[in-house]
Amino acid sequence: MLRVRGTTYHFRRIVPPALRVALKRREIWVSLKTGYQNEARKRASLLHARTTELFSQTHLALSEPDALSRLEGLRVSLRDLQSVNLPSSAHETGSVPVSAPRPKPRTVKKPARAPKAQPLMLSGALKRFVLDSPHASADTKKATQRAVDLFLQAFGDAPVSIIGGEKAGAFRDLLFSLPASLGKRKSSLTLEEEAQRVREEGLQTLSGKSVKNHMMRLSALWNQLHQRELVTRNPWTGWNFENGQKTVRRSWTAKELALLASASWHSTSVPEQTFRLVTLIAAYSGMRLGEICTLRKEDLQTVDGIPCFLIRPHTETGWAPKTEAGTRMVPVHSKLIEAGVLVLTETTEGPYLIPGLETSKQGVRSAALGRAFSLLKTRIGLPAEITFHSFRHTVSTQLRNADANIREVWIDRLLGHEATHKSQGTTTYLTSISTANLKQTIEAISYPETAFANMTI
Repeated sequence: MLRVRGTTYHFRRIVPPALRVALKRREIWVSLKTGYQNEARKRASLLHARTTELFSQTHLALSEPDALSRLEGLRVSLRDLQSVNLPSSAHETGSVPVSAPRPKPRTVKKPARAPKAQPLMLSGALKRFVLDSPHASADTKKATQRAVDLFLQAFGDAPVSIIGGEKAGAFRDLLFSLPASLGKRKSSLTLEEEAQRVREEGLQTLSGKSVKNHMMRLSALWNQLHQRELVTRNPWTGWNFENGQKTVRRSWTAKELALLASASWHSTSVPEQTFRLVTLIAAYSGMRLGEICTLRKEDLQTVDGIPCFLIRPHTETGWAPKTEAGTRMVPVHSKLIEAGVLVLTETTEGPYLIPGLETSKQGVRSAALGRAFSLLKTRIGLPAEITFHSFRHTVSTQLRNADANIREVWIDRLLGHEATHKSQGTTTYLTSISTANLKQTIEAISYPETAFANMTI
C-alpha cells in the first residue's frame, strides 16, 4: 500500500473490480504528506480502515432501492480522501467511518489539559546539544552545523524520534553523489542539481572519508540524544563508507596524446577549434578545465614584462577558484604564444577569452566541453584513468622530474596547490615568488612534436 514519489510516501489501494463502476475508480492514491516511513505506516493504516469501511458501505448501497443517491455520497467521500489532512494515528481521529456523519458533541466541561509536549526537532537538537553547549569546540560546532544543514537541505526538519536507518542510508547515498568541491565555492544549486552536475560533467564525488565525517558528526549528536532517552537507537553507526573501486587518474603517455591529436571531432555543441585551444592551454599550463573556460580577456595581462594568465574570483558571476591557493598567476608558455594565444583578447567576441562556449543552466561554462571530451575519450578507446584532469597530472609529473633547477614550492604555486613543504620558511617568511621563477618553471613543460603538431589559433 505504500509507494514513494520523490521523498514523499503515498497510499495506494486497488478498488475491488465489483465496485469500480459504482465508484468510478480503479484505484485510490493519496499523498501521506511525510517522508518518514514509520509515520507513513500509521497514516496508511488509518486510510486502509477508512477505505475498507467505504467499500463495505458501497456493497450495501448497491442492494438498496435508492442506490444512485447513496452512491453519489460515497463517491464524494472517496474524493474527500484525496485531500484529507491526515493525523498520525487512528487514536487521534476516533473510529467514525468516512461517510458516516459525526454526532454533534455534547457540551461537557472538561478539566484543562496540560499543553501537549512538542517533539524535539533536529534543528532544535543541534542548537541545544551542540551550538549552545559550552563543552563543544568551535570545530565541532562548525562541522556538526554543516552536516545537519546538508540533511535539512535534503529532507527538511523533522522530529529526531522518527529519523531512522532509512533516512540515514538515504543521506549517505546522497553524499556519495555530490561533488568533491561541495562547500569550497559559492553555489546557488540545490543538492539534487549538484548531483546532476556531477553526472553530466563526470566530476569527482565526495570521498568516503568526507562522507564518514558528516555521518560521524550526526552519530555524536545522536549519542547524546540516546543517553537522554530522546531516541531509541542511533541510526548513524555501522555504515560502510567504501564507494566501490575508485579510478586513479594518471598522466598522459606520448602514444595517448598522439591518439588524441589525430582523433576527429564530432561534437556539435563545441567547435573543434575551441576544443583544441583549451586542450593546448591545459597541456602547457596545468590549469583546470573550469579555470581555462572562465578566463576573461582582462585575465590575460603582462606582469613584470611576462604575459600571464590571472586566475582569480569573478565577482560579477560568483565564480571563484576551487581553493584559496587556486587564486594565482600562471605565465603563458612560449608554445602558447607561438600558437597565437595572445591575440585572443582582440579576436574573441564578448568578455571571455575562450570562444565558442555557452554557460549551462547551472552556471558552468565548461559543462558542454567536459561532456564532449568524455564522449571523444570513450569513442577513441582511451582508458578510464585518463580524463581531462590528467593534463594537471602530466604537468605536475613533468615539472617534478625536470632537470632544471626548479623548487617544489614554485610548482605548487603554479598549480594552485597548498605548499607540500611546510617548513617555517615557506609558511611564515615566503610571501611571494617572482614572475621570472614561475616563467622558468612553466617553460620546463615539453611534449613530443606529434602531440600538438601544427596547432595554431
